[in-house]
Amino acid sequence: MYDETGEVIYVGKAKDLKRRVSSYFRKNIDTPKTQALVKQIAAMDVTVTNTEAEALILENNFIKKYRPRYNVLLRDDKSYPYLLISDHPHPRIAFHRGARREKGEYFGPFPNGVAVRESLRLLQKLFPVRQCEDSYYRARSRPCLQYQLKRCLAPCVEGFCTPAEYQEQVDLAKAFLRGKNQQVIDQLVERMEQASQALDFERAARFRDQIIAMRKVQERNAVTGNQQELDVIGFARQGGVAVVHMLFIRDGGVQGSRSYYPKVPHNTDDGEILQAFIFQYYLNDQVERRLPPEIILPELNDLSLFDADHELAVLEQALAQKVRLTNQVRGERKQYQILAQKNALNALEGRMNQENMMLMRFQHLAEVLDLDAPPQRLECFDISHTMGQETVASCVVFDQQGPKKSDYRRYNIKGITPGDDYAAMAQALQRRFEPLLAQDPTQVVMPDILFIDGGKGQLAQAETFFAQRETTTSLKAPLLIGVAKGESRKPGLETLILAGNHATLPLSADAPALHLIQHIRDESHRFAITGHRQRRAKVRRTSRLEEIPGIGVKRRQKLLQNLGGLQEVKQASIEQLTAVPGISRELAEKIYYAFRDE
Repeated sequence: MYDETGEVIYVGKAKDLKRRVSSYFRKNIDTPKTQALVKQIAAMDVTVTNTEAEALILENNFIKKYRPRYNVLLRDDKSYPYLLISDHPHPRIAFHRGARREKGEYFGPFPNGVAVRESLRLLQKLFPVRQCEDSYYRARSRPCLQYQLKRCLAPCVEGFCTPAEYQEQVDLAKAFLRGKNQQVIDQLVERMEQASQALDFERAARFRDQIIAMRKVQERNAVTGNQQELDVIGFARQGGVAVVHMLFIRDGGVQGSRSYYPKVPHNTDDGEILQAFIFQYYLNDQVERRLPPEIILPELNDLSLFDADHELAVLEQALAQKVRLTNQVRGERKQYQILAQKNALNALEGRMNQENMMLMRFQHLAEVLDLDAPPQRLECFDISHTMGQETVASCVVFDQQGPKKSDYRRYNIKGITPGDDYAAMAQALQRRFEPLLAQDPTQVVMPDILFIDGGKGQLAQAETFFAQRETTTSLKAPLLIGVAKGESRKPGLETLILAGNHATLPLSADAPALHLIQHIRDESHRFAITGHRQRRAKVRRTSRLEEIPGIGVKRRQKLLQNLGGLQEVKQASIEQLTAVPGISRELAEKIYYAFRDE
């Protein structure tokens, strides 16, 4: 369904198309959502499919493509991380995200990267299996620090462990990741006794330490059971905010959880939200997910709106896999259902508190600045560099719901004197606001308040920029505020400088408005320094030679091998460069002047 502008506003599927479409144009339409939709329908088109499962998949694809405002939308295109035990003579345990092309055994999915890294740290303490990169492993001539810490058996160096000993630890790690904790402990006890009887007390002590560590882990893990694999869904909704909480049960225990906040049109039933979530979540072709044999739904009074039997049959057909979908459970499954529901309610409460706190801070900021109404959009700029190198500027955006990360921008600053923060700020402002001059003034999105992380100098750059544009264009300057770091950079000691007379704005350390300013300033700093570190790391990984036209991998290797390193290449004369096989005089001149123009 399209509106007058040709924008897709709704996508739906139906077995009986005539009945479904006719239902939208009855005299008495009971739901306000449908009434609002029908008022905006200007055109429709229809695609016929062979089966209902095909229609389901097509509907899901169209919803992801067009993002219609009257459909429930799940915003989730991030792949889930896994633990990988590689298929090598000496396997490594590693973090993995994306397509599973590398040979090996995958464990997961985990709800986020933090969960994987915590698991890696735990595994390193329990099982002395390498986690280093293959390039590092192949280059070793002696054991690294992990061997000294008894967190690796040093398979990279001959004579420190046998292949059988190393594989034994790999097998134990795999069993542990499958949830067979007691089986692992039993095996360790048996091997400790064998080593003790063979008078190999050092090896027996190592097994003893592993057993103690495993016992502690087992004591801490209170959420375990007999269910091998299922997903449990919790649901909560209040004040226009809906939360769907996914609890992942894998290998007899809770592997992790994650909350989703789908975009929900007004007057949408709970059953419709859950139905849309399940289809979009499990039919997401951008994210590789393993469908569990069982999905437990929340126990809601109006869940009858979700036609479980019919929709389950369609879902099974679309996924070509058998799955059990139910909300009537007992025993251990019931405990998981209650746990998921508690998490959903907790996530909803946190979301509502966050939104209420953010709105209160916006209102307090309006009072402090004597504004007629709370601002709708805030932006903040910050500059990050190391000794003037790889300068990056950030622009972060907040609205009354908090950070609006889709509008964040980074700018790689070039063509300025290294370390000139004023010039960097001027360039960032120009690249952010100059493109707006070519747009329709009614469509331009400007911040109500623009914060500049810095003192009077940085603020003056913003004042100059907008003063020049206001005299020649229709671009109006927002309210400009400089945020100068306090003494020893402690929170609460910031100086807020107003544009114009550069008067300072006194705020107490516990003022909600100051907390909002600190939040956006810290977010701007985080975003800038992350981009700077990425840029700096990229420079470290790449050679200056690669940027010179005509220099590929082979020629770069020839230059480095023949001249003895990058410093020697930089200092070489044109004649010395020409003497390298494959380097013409023209190319030698390019190389020579490239390093002298830096």
